Amino acid sequence: MPSRRRASNSAPFDPQALLLLARNAEDAQLRLLQQLVEMESPSMDREAVNRCVQVVAEAGVRLGGKPKRYSNSQFGDTLELRFASRKRGRPLLLLGHLDTVWPLGTLRRMPFRIALEPGGERIAGPGIYDMKAGVTMALTAIEILQKTDQLSRPVTLLLVSDEEVGSLFSRPITEKLARESAAVFVLEPAQGRTGAYKTARKGVGDYTLRVRGVAAHSGVDFTSGHSAIEELARQIEQIRGFTELERGLTLNVGVIRGGSARNVIAAHAEADIDVRIARAGDAARIDKKLKKLRPRDPRCVLSIEGGVNRPPMERSRATVALFRQAQTLARQMGFALDEASTGGGSDGNFTAALGVPTLDGMGAVGEGAHATHESIFRKDLAPRTALLAAMIGSAER
Repeated sequence: MPSRRRASNSAPFDPQALLLLARNAEDAQLRLLQQLVEMESPSMDREAVNRCVQVVAEAGVRLGGKPKRYSNSQFGDTLELRFASRKRGRPLLLLGHLDTVWPLGTLRRMPFRIALEPGGERIAGPGIYDMKAGVTMALTAIEILQKTDQLSRPVTLLLVSDEEVGSLFSRPITEKLARESAAVFVLEPAQGRTGAYKTARKGVGDYTLRVRGVAAHSGVDFTSGHSAIEELARQIEQIRGFTELERGLTLNVGVIRGGSARNVIAAHAEADIDVRIARAGDAARIDKKLKKLRPRDPRCVLSIEGGVNRPPMERSRATVALFRQAQTLARQMGFALDEASTGGGSDGNFTAALGVPTLDGMGAVGEGAHATHESIFRKDLAPRTALLAAMIGSAER
């Protein structure tokens, strides 16, 4: 990333000029992107994530950012970079994460690579789409605005290191900074090949249902046993009925465990349940339903723990207003921008639930999040970086 240079006079706000600057900065941006992708950062490897945090912190300092790191004993540091502007005011919060789902060593089978395809170049590697490209977009957008003296309000870049595992440590930091901010731009990947911005996300819940039964020898003493597995199966069928597709409310039993041996009536069984809600009011309702489950076999005992850990990001007037602004700027740059909702959660769920205007999916266009074909489309990198810069730069105009 080149050193910070600022023009002496403020230039007229021109989206096309920002697009040209983004194209000129693309080679430097790709060098930083390759460095970040090749610096693997799985969520549960604190040291690995912190190596990545250090590189981004140094890049931010070169741009004049004031760094602050929040440390904890389990996950990598959360990095806050504050960038001053020529005007005072409530900052914009750019929100993202540096942790990935990929374990150390993934690069051996998924190296950083640029491949030419019929539609253009595809850039691949673990964590590139979700969401290290978005991190480089933020830094490049800030640099572009500084060069043209168009950073018209303070910007806070917050990059957490535990997003892929629930944001348990970073959530209070995110919420605190969001409350101080005028709006939140989330650097998560855009939606689909068309690269739609996200104006709504489902909330996410995580529950575990446990069943305690009575063990017995399945051949010698069958009638004395009370199977936890059979009871769990009956409960799963009931849970299946809690789904309400028309409300965007879904429950999925994704993992089951239980039993000890083929010839033993199971004394224990459990299931992990994923819950998705489109409406905040459904969180308490589904929680009540799950916690009211009762065993069909009176000799079995049920227990359930968990809850909705990410509230839904509901489509609001403030978010739509931000999207319309982005849509207009994209049109001025020569491309169309759509909006979308998604069933996946992000840290933008937290900020939107606070009532802070939040626009999500402002990162890279690509595909394959959490999959072996994870990649971004190079043709979209500069335009989307320029659009991010335009959204930041037009905030007070």
